[in-house]
Amino acid sequence: MSDPTEANGTAGAETTEAAAAAEGGAGRRHVRVVLVDDHRMFRTGVQAEIGRTEETGVEVVGEAADVDQAVTVITATRPEVVLLDVHLPGGGGVEVLRRCTGLMGDAEQPVRFLALSVSDAAEDVIGVIRGGARGYVTKTITGSDLIDSIFRVQEGDAVFSPRLAGFVLDAFASTDAPPVDEDLDRLTQREREVLRLIARGYAYKEIAKQLFISVKTVESHVSAVLRKLQLSNRHELTRWATARRLV
Repeated sequence: MSDPTEANGTAGAETTEAAAAAEGGAGRRHVRVVLVDDHRMFRTGVQAEIGRTEETGVEVVGEAADVDQAVTVITATRPEVVLLDVHLPGGGGVEVLRRCTGLMGDAEQPVRFLALSVSDAAEDVIGVIRGGARGYVTKTITGSDLIDSIFRVQEGDAVFSPRLAGFVLDAFASTDAPPVDEDLDRLTQREREVLRLIARGYAYKEIAKQLFISVKTVESHVSAVLRKLQLSNRHELTRWATARRLV
């Protein structure tokens, strides 16, 4: 004949364990994410870093390489957070935000955007924040910090890489529109990225690695920048960028 006390103790332990398991499952963080970046290798790297759902709580439900793909995938999957590159074929991250305004404003299931870019230029940061993004981090961010940023954005927080928040505060504290720079406007977004990295002293190989492009493509962009700005060499280019506080 079994001991009732022992039986009750066993049942109680099983009940406690089941409750703990249920509580752990219910309390585990989970977020559905779409990756938008025109570099497949970068998307693959981010997926490998953050997409281990059982470990990180992040489920990557879609990817896109340009504006049209992004809008299609985001509309179809309705993720909680979109990791959005600023510079994309088809109009850039700002255009994705413009076309997803309705999804961002959905009271029951809002889609929130976190910009993830190699650029730390003030105009890029301000542009996407004005477009509706909840934050902006650079691609130098660690995997663990990126995961934390994703969950914070999911919860409605604003998230920025350390020095970028100042750009936003300055921009929204001022009522003056930024001056138009006709010379800078001649450059494409990619040419601006290369320009800044050249001005900071990066070698062509380093730029190619950081932007996920070939050295030959970097050389082509530099030639185009020099031609459009009517400059002769990278030293003049550096002085030009420094004078405009682009470095």
